[in-house]
Amino acid sequence: MTTVSAMLEEKESGIWSISETQSVYQAIKMMKDREVGALPVLNANGQLSGIISERDYARKVILQNKSSKETQVSDIMTTEVVSVAADTSVDICMGLMSQHKIRHLPVVNGEALVGIITIGDLLKFIIREQSTVIEELESYIMEEEGGEG
Repeated sequence: MTTVSAMLEEKESGIWSISETQSVYQAIKMMKDREVGALPVLNANGQLSGIISERDYARKVILQNKSSKETQVSDIMTTEVVSVAADTSVDICMGLMSQHKIRHLPVVNGEALVGIITIGDLLKFIIREQSTVIEELESYIMEEEGGEG
């Protein structure tokens, strides 16, 4: 059973997050600069308090005629965050993302944010894992049949 920790080891190091008191404009600029679609939101104690996504911006700022420079992240972030621990299996993560219709899963250790995985990360990992299994099976079959390549 493959876990989130194996995925995090392969990802780029560094966790990008934003504080509750920063502006939505700053959050959107950081998402653009980092080429991500969501950011974990940390409170003054450095604990995960929410997540802000491009979807939050579109629905809660643009469609409500608010100013992104005058609106704080805390005003529009999603506060009911679905998160996982590092020992959570990849299958459970896929199920959670599907069930909650989300594309980003913060990874926590207690109350500390240790990473974030995306649906894209999961798909890449699963595809690579399946390719490895297929190659091993092909190799096994070729050895059993005495074939070559």
